[in-house]
Amino acid sequence: MAKVLLINGSPHEKGCTYTALKEVSDTLEKNGVETEFCHIGIRPVAGCIACGKCAAEGKCVFDDGVNLVLEYLDSYDGLVVGSPVYYAGPSGQICAFLDRLFYASRGRMAGKIAAAVVSCRRGGASAAFDRLNKYFSISNMVIATSQYWNQVHGNRPEEVRQDEEGMQTMRTLGQNIAWLIQCVEAGKGQGIGLPVYEPKQGTNFIR
Repeated sequence: MAKVLLINGSPHEKGCTYTALKEVSDTLEKNGVETEFCHIGIRPVAGCIACGKCAAEGKCVFDDGVNLVLEYLDSYDGLVVGSPVYYAGPSGQICAFLDRLFYASRGRMAGKIAAAVVSCRRGGASAAFDRLNKYFSISNMVIATSQYWNQVHGNRPEEVRQDEEGMQTMRTLGQNIAWLIQCVEAGKGQGIGLPVYEPKQGTNFIR
């Protein structure tokens, strides 16, 4: 069975961000896709220190939830990242978590379905949403979209549930992720695999 990991980047385990992610999860489950939640919690999340150890060891030197996700990464067909909006950006915890997760994954994100979900009281959602999508668009992932940008509004979970358009956007996102997973599986059944990429070129505009 296909499986999607939903990462909750809010310090509140069952708050507004979770409410949005749960709507996506419920829709995926109804469409035959198994889901799993990862809550990054309230403890400080270390940022990447550019030590390069993950290249040799396949995991981060900071042994926390990042390594747990890395351990099971190949079992996930998709990844949905949710965050509250802080000063028109994602939470610092989720950015630190994703910096290390994506860098240490070393190309293993390629071909997976990805989506970002943001929760805000009033404004800043589009900027936070854009920031999260940067992780996916640099990693050869397939970005799932919805009928609107993936955002919900409210100061408490019960207010988020009253955001009818926002919640519908979450359900549509879940449907589209499930459909994309089905398309990928159908392609594999016809012998269509991931693209074969050229060796990566890294330049710094000087050489």
